[in-house]
Amino acid sequence: MTETPLTHMPETRTTIVCETAENSKLARCETKLREELAACSADLHALGFAPGTSGNVSVRLDGSRVLATPTGCSKRVVGPDDLVVVDMDGHQLAGTRHVTSEIDMHLAIYKARPDVEAVVHAHPVFATGFASSGLALDQPLCSEVVMTLGTIPLAPYATTGTCEVRQTLAPYLQHHDAVLLANHGAVTYGDSLMDALMKMETVEHFAQICLVVRQLGGGATLEGKHLTDLLQARAAYLQKAGRRVHWGNGSNGTSAGPQLTAQMR
Repeated sequence: MTETPLTHMPETRTTIVCETAENSKLARCETKLREELAACSADLHALGFAPGTSGNVSVRLDGSRVLATPTGCSKRVVGPDDLVVVDMDGHQLAGTRHVTSEIDMHLAIYKARPDVEAVVHAHPVFATGFASSGLALDQPLCSEVVMTLGTIPLAPYATTGTCEVRQTLAPYLQHHDAVLLANHGAVTYGDSLMDALMKMETVEHFAQICLVVRQLGGGATLEGKHLTDLLQARAAYLQKAGRRVHWGNGSNGTSAGPQLTAQMR
């Protein structure tokens, strides 16, 4: 009996080796992201933005999976092994704990903004104070904030953990990287965990500035040539960084000050 030559064996071995190497690379990537997400959660707690078990953080693993913090867990002590993996419909794929009850908000942001890699939701005191007073952070008072975030709108109240949150956020996601949630807190998102966290810091810092301005009797907003020059500088900066900037009139057409809406891509 004549045996058939095994002419395809070398190619099969090569394929197996490549798949093994790719799987190893993905595993290392997930391990790194788990460590970064746990560190980000600890920073969020240390900043005073996530007291008790409040707040949640997530990061994309790939096009179909998201790594997120679990529900009912202090961000001070959450570790890499406590994190859970869900698909883009919120179905849990891995993890011994239950995923945060606000995962739908995170997934809505990822679906609306393919450029976003990480989402941070928290309850910083001053920003949440403005959100609970029905006040957006939408006046161009500080050049730093105009350069980094544009305006920070206020999304209408929605019951936490429900699809209502996704619906109230939808009008703001395309043109903003930070949104206040009425009577709730704030959410920020960016191209990395650090980027999303720094945006949350900026939101809280600006909220403190706005409060001081109000206590002093009102501020002098940037306008005219000063504002135009600042927006041009921002556009040049984003172009240099390979991002696209969009200036619009705001999602609701009204504001206490000039509307600056930025979409960084």
